[in-house]
Amino acid sequence: MRPPGPRLFIKKSIAQIQREAARSELKRSLGPINLMSLGIGAIIGAGIFVLTGQVASANAGPAIMLSFVVAGIACALAGLCYAELASTMPVSGSAYTYAYGTLGEIFAWIMGWLLVLEYGVAASTVAVGWSGYVVSILSDFGISQQIFPMIQYAGGEGPQWATPLVQLVQPEGAAASFPMTGTFNLVGAIGIAAVCGLLVLGVSESANINNAIVVIKVIVLLTFIAVGFSYINPDNWVPFIPEATGQPGQFGVGGIFRGAAIIFFAYVGFEAVSTAAAEAKNPSKDVPVGILGALFVCTLIYMAVAAVMTGVVPYLELASPAPIAVAIDRMGLEWADLPVTLADGSPMNAISFLIKIGAITGLSSVMLVLCYGQTRIFYTMARDGLLPKAFARVHPKFRTPWIGTILLGVVIAIAAAFLPISILGDLVSLGTATAFAIVCLSVIYLRIKHPELPRPFRVPGGVWTAGAGIAACLFLASQNLIPMFQHAADDNPLPLMLLGGYAAVGAVIYLIYGFWNSKLAKGIDVVEDHALATPEEALGGHVDNVKED
Repeated sequence: MRPPGPRLFIKKSIAQIQREAARSELKRSLGPINLMSLGIGAIIGAGIFVLTGQVASANAGPAIMLSFVVAGIACALAGLCYAELASTMPVSGSAYTYAYGTLGEIFAWIMGWLLVLEYGVAASTVAVGWSGYVVSILSDFGISQQIFPMIQYAGGEGPQWATPLVQLVQPEGAAASFPMTGTFNLVGAIGIAAVCGLLVLGVSESANINNAIVVIKVIVLLTFIAVGFSYINPDNWVPFIPEATGQPGQFGVGGIFRGAAIIFFAYVGFEAVSTAAAEAKNPSKDVPVGILGALFVCTLIYMAVAAVMTGVVPYLELASPAPIAVAIDRMGLEWADLPVTLADGSPMNAISFLIKIGAITGLSSVMLVLCYGQTRIFYTMARDGLLPKAFARVHPKFRTPWIGTILLGVVIAIAAAFLPISILGDLVSLGTATAFAIVCLSVIYLRIKHPELPRPFRVPGGVWTAGAGIAACLFLASQNLIPMFQHAADDNPLPLMLLGGYAAVGAVIYLIYGFWNSKLAKGIDVVEDHALATPEEALGGHVDNVKED
């Protein structure tokens, strides 16, 4: 018998969600350090290795440091709400499950579809940045010129087979255009294919691979900060807030907020911590520490990296998929030269080489986390009957949702191959900010409707903090949505067409399939399936947490 209430707003009872958590036999092996490491591993990715250069050159200039502060505050408000919900409902499915238990099925579907932007499209964005660093390091050895010769397109140039089909060209003070390049990003697509192949197999070779990669990424960025500090030219920070050009979001105070909206994507990874709540030893204490700790650490690192990057290279010259590589090359670190000659006749620089390798390694792990998170959400939605059963079909040998992983991998690879990082980043940030606002709304709903629920972690300030989170997240979402309408009116409707088409596809899938196959609507109880790998397994840790039949 289905729950009472209007069909589109039927809810999973909180008792049912908590029962699923209690009946889950996923091993609770993740402590606060593991969860913080998981969050840092997912957060430190394309946002810092790629989007910093894009935002500094086109929107905020050196004031990108303030953009990180604005985005970090909005994320902290949402993070507190995530922490309360995760302590109350420590289950897999994360924000999708929270929405299903508070606001109803239609909101759960919207949240699930938004999480495709948050995870799937984010993985595409990371893949574009990953390909930029791969080509950069290959060019050092003279390989890039033969395989990826530079090609010209209207308004710019890029390496063949490593440049998306569509590019964004936005001269200072002029309207944007989206020229076709005549090639596509094959390198990025291959990166996604490799990651999804590993996820199908389970990736259980090393118990500490994720923690090791996180350490590598942090060391790389701290090395960049320490080495680059002495190469900062303060003149590059003048003016700190470049004068607005008259184009929306180009510099000035408006550029700071527009930059914050774009790099909101940089914080997408902390949501992965709440996804792992079902595997936390003590979710009521460990998940809040993991979320807020990861946000604090990453915000400090982001601001320091942005300060060095814009201090070493004039901000207008940072429009590259690999801006840290640009900054390192600009430093000319002769003292770190090795007795190895590169293709251009210059000696190999140890610092430059290690940072590029660290970026490639780090971005690879982020692609892995994001693709894993996407398949996990779709797996949960398919188990609830809102998506076809194929997304919940588990491989008999590898015990992973292999069909869903492959299908999603194809879609993500296509997005990486054809769309520029600017459009992908806008879509991800818009979806993420909207999803975070719904999470904050869920806290308000539960506080009003179920004040008696035990809340091991409570958001300081209660509904007022959650309300501030909604306002902050929706404001940043509007900073991405409004430019899409402006582009549609002035120069190119492509970004808005992509968003509208994506929303329409989601609505059609729900109306044709999810509405009629919802297990909750049919009165079917859904219990946690123990055959799916945990986040730790997906990241490389082998955990004996599968119930043997």
